[in-house]
Amino acid sequence: MMYGLYGKLTAYEGKRDELAAVLLEAAQSMEAVDHCFLYVVNVSETEPDAVFIYEVWRDQSAHQASLQLDSVKTLIQNGKPLIAGMERMSILNPIGGKGLSK
Repeated sequence: MMYGLYGKLTAYEGKRDELAAVLLEAAQSMEAVDHCFLYVVNVSETEPDAVFIYEVWRDQSAHQASLQLDSVKTLIQNGKPLIAGMERMSILNPIGGKGLSK
């Protein structure tokens, strides 16, 4: 079963775009990760410091394994100083749709 995450990162005031850039770099690095099907970075029109991330993975273990990649560890270190708060909005079980094939 596929594994989806929907999360919200709140940047320190005025740092949203910088945080979004780090997350877009993470999204780019996910292109090389076979078991990451989606990594989408979003900003909010109503929350000026919020960045939302929607991820879909082959399964939960693929997501966990990605956290051990050197490139991901570096991006986490780069993003941490910009993050005032984190919230996991939901864990999802994607069942299909455009861009997702089983």
